[in-house]
Amino acid sequence: MDSDTLQIVRAAPEHLDILTEFFARVAADEASRHFHPHPFDAAGAATIASFQGRDLYYLAIADGVIGYGMLRGWDEGYEVPSLGIVVDPAWRGRGIARLLMQFLHGAARIRGCERIRLKVYPENVRAKALYESLGYRFGEVTDGQLIGSLSPIRG
Repeated sequence: MDSDTLQIVRAAPEHLDILTEFFARVAADEASRHFHPHPFDAAGAATIASFQGRDLYYLAIADGVIGYGMLRGWDEGYEVPSLGIVVDPAWRGRGIARLLMQFLHGAARIRGCERIRLKVYPENVRAKALYESLGYRFGEVTDGQLIGSLSPIRG
């Protein structure tokens, strides 16, 4: 696949190598320190690529993995999923984060969700601005992070 083609696909075993490479870039990127739902190493990539469950893990693929998004919490018994995304540093500022968010909102709606939550550090101004532009409202603070909620879920 080349950079003229963009796909968003559910993570699967055939993506292990490109997901491992992406996780290594995320782990090395200082700006990605704000996103830490699981280890960004080879073992973490193997877990995501082989995941079998209700939680959803998606990859934005162009010239390799350029973005990663998740809706999780269902496997732990939560009705309201938590959303998380990270975009390859070389691909930031091109609308990939917004695209992933809108895709994940659609996936949640298909599942019948009426609400999504996420967490963001207050100093992650760019991410918070994106979330607010999509309709997220922030209130509670947990472990130094703002808790955002979107209800009803829209694009």
